Amino acid sequence: MNRYSHLLLPVFAMAVIIVASNILVSYPINDWVTWGAITFPFAFLVTDLTNRYHGASAARKVVVVGFAVGVVASLVLAEPRIALASGSAFFVAQMLDVSIFDKLRSGKWWVAPAISSALSSIVDTFLFFSLAFAATGLPWMQWATGDLAVKWGVALLALIPYRLFVGSRKPANAT
Repeated sequence: MNRYSHLLLPVFAMAVIIVASNILVSYPINDWVTWGAITFPFAFLVTDLTNRYHGASAARKVVVVGFAVGVVASLVLAEPRIALASGSAFFVAQMLDVSIFDKLRSGKWWVAPAISSALSSIVDTFLFFSLAFAATGLPWMQWATGDLAVKWGVALLALIPYRLFVGSRKPANAT
């Protein structure tokens, strides 16, 4: 068994989330939110669980491989502007998430995933919507506001599966 086989599931999950979100962001639910806002926050759950179980180094690997696979697939399945904006925002926000989580990992179980996801969502939202939709005439500022609110809500709800997956397992050492 190869030394990275434990990262196959998180990498696969990350790539699926990215591709689905890049397609779904083109479909508004209403004037404030697109369907991509509901799926994308689960990328933070994948990163945070990988960070908790295997450490920051493993989480960074998942981000890099998930980024590459997700962007390539999205270039084929989504609009190129959205795929490139998503890749840029994803990479910056996920690396920020890993760093913040790693610094907060020794606190109460909910602090690291809640704070890292909340702050990283701001960065992701600003970068993605400004790169993907600026100068298109679409109501991207409004979508960004709604998107961020949904991301925070989903991140809050994702604390439930996070806690169920992590349980009382001892966190990985910071790396």
